[in-house]
Order: sequence, then structure tokens, then C-alpha cells
Amino acid sequence: MPATSLELSTLGHRIRHQRVSHGLTLDELGAIVGVAGSQLSLIENGKREPKLSLLQAIAAATGTDVTDLLSTEPPNRRAALELELERAQQSPVFRSLGIPALRVTKATSDETIESVLGLHRELQRRERAAIATPEEARRANTELRLRMRAKDNYLPEIEKLAEKQLKAAGHVSGALTHRTVSIMASQLGFELIYVDDLPHSARSVTDLENGRIYLPPASIPGGHGLRSMALQAMAHRLLGHTPPSDYADFLQQRLEINYFAACCLMPETASVAFLTQAKKDRNLAVEDFRDAFGVTHEAAGMRLTNLLTQHIGIRLHFLRVDGSGAITRAYENDDLPLPMDVTGSVEGQVVCRHFAARAAFSEQNRTVEHYQYTDTPAGTFWCSSQTGRTSDGEFSITVGVPFDDARWFRGRETQKRAISTCPDESCCRRPDADLTARWEGRAWPSARVHMQMFSPLPRGAFPGVDDGEVYAFLDRHAQG
Repeated sequence: MPATSLELSTLGHRIRHQRVSHGLTLDELGAIVGVAGSQLSLIENGKREPKLSLLQAIAAATGTDVTDLLSTEPPNRRAALELELERAQQSPVFRSLGIPALRVTKATSDETIESVLGLHRELQRRERAAIATPEEARRANTELRLRMRAKDNYLPEIEKLAEKQLKAAGHVSGALTHRTVSIMASQLGFELIYVDDLPHSARSVTDLENGRIYLPPASIPGGHGLRSMALQAMAHRLLGHTPPSDYADFLQQRLEINYFAACCLMPETASVAFLTQAKKDRNLAVEDFRDAFGVTHEAAGMRLTNLLTQHIGIRLHFLRVDGSGAITRAYENDDLPLPMDVTGSVEGQVVCRHFAARAAFSEQNRTVEHYQYTDTPAGTFWCSSQTGRTSDGEFSITVGVPFDDARWFRGRETQKRAISTCPDESCCRRPDADLTARWEGRAWPSARVHMQMFSPLPRGAFPGVDDGEVYAFLDRHAQG
């Protein structure tokens, strides 16, 4: 097989080391082995691969072995520095910068090379930090979830900022209108523009130079309404976000912009007044909260996690579960026993089949909420679940509270009750003994694999976004 450029460079360094050690010039060694000094120079610089016969002649002339010349180890510290620099300057990370490589000469000091290598190492470190493997992503997400749990999922600074922006735009009460969202954008110097060629990897694109926020012409399935997307785009500016330094920073920014959008769609003052009255009436319900502010069931459920503990004194949990029972989004501060992996992550884990979040899928009437009490090793919980469907399949949204707080909620009179002993595997992880005896060794199921298990999170300034596609889109619209 042809030698690589680094192998040729190492070989060249070893030949040069032997030549210099024996006090020979290029022309003097060339005369001994029968080639021009200029040809030897190309070999020593890794530009040409020598024939075996020439290597044997060089080895004989310098009193060494061919195997020694072919060693992959640099012959000295200077050679090691030069080879490391060459390797670094051939990396995709360096090439992506589009800047010329440093050409090393005899006059280049070791200190200069070491300084440049230090910059390359930091560049590589930052690149590795920006590419989150699934495990790293789960760890970062778990750390963020635990931080928010300690705060009861409440961020007062963003609550105040949202109320300030709403007041400036003239919003008083009721559902936030698209017109008010446009006014809020205008006050920040932005115009909302709806286009049908938005890059597939972006929910919105903000043109900071020309003051435009580009949005799709219709809502994305799953509850990402145009109001919410516009508010999230504005939040980046209001919260002073810069391109995230790593995936943990990206997750923090995503949480903050979602939080701001929720605060605008369901303002703290009006929401707390609504929930306080509903509690007095013993008639708290996710669907009423949802309808009062014109948001999705999921948005209303998540907003309860921000406000119920802080203002009403009720601890709770929230779950979004897909049709297979896997958790796609979760929050709890009421000690509901959630399944988790060794990193502490709950996303992607399958909840007990006796939980309301999964039992709701078996209900024939899906138009109303499914209420249920569930006895668990951590106590009894009351839950309200609503199912839905997107192009990706079924999902359920669940909001639940400990038994004692069920008295404040509509649906508390339900007679449906289940028992979950998870994480005990006999609960729902293992089949019945008779079924095991009947089918063990006689069946071979093929598991469905979630592709995100294998996909590292992408590099770039904004994880998940195709920067080239976005820049081409901006250039196209700026010219138009």
C-alpha cells in the first residue's frame, strides 16, 4: 500500500537525522547512494517515496538498518513537534477554517511551533465539546433537569421580562394575538416574514443585519405555533444569547427561549389569578387552563410546572410519552418514581405500563382527559392524561400530583386505580411465568431501535442547524 504523507514525513525526518548525525550534506549523501541531492531533499521533506534499494543504500551509508529508518517514532523532539503540527494542519477542523498552513523552516523556533500547537489543541478541544455524543447529551440534559427541579422550574427574571414586553406591546388580557406578537417584534426592531422556503433544519431564521424574523407559513405539527416560534426567536435577542459554546449551553438557551414564549402566551399575573380561582373552586384542570389562553395542551401542562409549586404550593409531575411508552419530555418535583438510565436521564426510558400516561392509549374516548390514581412504591398519585397524534405517531400528555392534592382537581372522583411496583421487574418488565414457559426459546422478536441512540449531536454554531443552508437562504432573501 502507498505510504501516507505522515509516514513519508516521519521517514524523511529519520533519514535527515541519520544524515546530519554523520555530518553529511545532501549532496555528499547523494553522491554516496547515487542520486542527486535535490532528490534526497524531496525524500527528507516527505514529498517523494524512495525505492527499497535507495533506502538500503542510505542505511548502509549511515550505518543503520532499513527497519530503523522505517520506524514510526520521530527521531528527536524537533521532528516530533513538526510531525504533530503537520498532523494538526491536515485535520478537518483546521482545513474548515480556510487559512493557510504554517510552513516550518530551519529558522522556525521550537517555541513558535509549540505555541501554534497549543492553539490547535484548544481548537480540537472546543470542537470535541461542541459535538455531543448521545451519552454526553443525556448527561447535559439530566444536569439541566435537576437544576430546574431545585428551582421548582421557576425563573423569575424571565417572568418579569415577559410581563414587561407584553405591557409595552399593550397586551392586557386574554389569548395573545398574532398582531400583538408582531408589535413586540417591531419594538425590538424586527419584522415577521412568513416564507415557504425556510431551511428544513430551522424552525425560524433571524436576519440580524436587516431586522427580519423568517417563519414558516403554517404551524408545525405538535404544537409549535407561529406565535411561540416568533417569541422564541425574539427571546434570543432579549436574553443576550450568543452562539452556544457546547451542548449544555445550547440546552440552557433552548430552555430559556421556550420559557420566555410560555410566559408571554400565559402571563404570570393572569395565569396565577386563573389558577388561584380554580383551586378555590376545587376545579383545577389542564384543559381549562389551555383554553383560557389559547395554547396547546402540552404548553398548558408544562406551564403548570412553572407556577403551581411556586404560587399555589402544589408539587406535580409532567410527562410527554410516545405511543411505545418512551418518555420524550419529563419534569417532576413530587417524587414520582420515573425510570432512568445510569446517567440519570429519563428521556427515552419506558414508563410503567400501569401509569396513566400509557393507560390513556387504551381509552376508546380520546376526546376527553383520562383520570387515574396509581399506587407506587413512592405513594399514590392522581394523574390527568390527554392523548394526541402527529406525523410521528401517538403521544400522551400527563399532569399529576400526589394523592392529597388531588382534591383541588377536576376528575378527582375517578374510580380508575392501578398499581405499579416498578422498578421491580416483575411489575411489567417480565412476562407472566406461564407465558414464559410457553414461548421461551420458541420466539425471536426483533427490537425497534431508536436512531438517536447512534447519532451524535452535530457540530456547528447552532446544533442541529445546517449553517450552509441557512446562510444560502438569508443571502437569497437579502438579495430579493
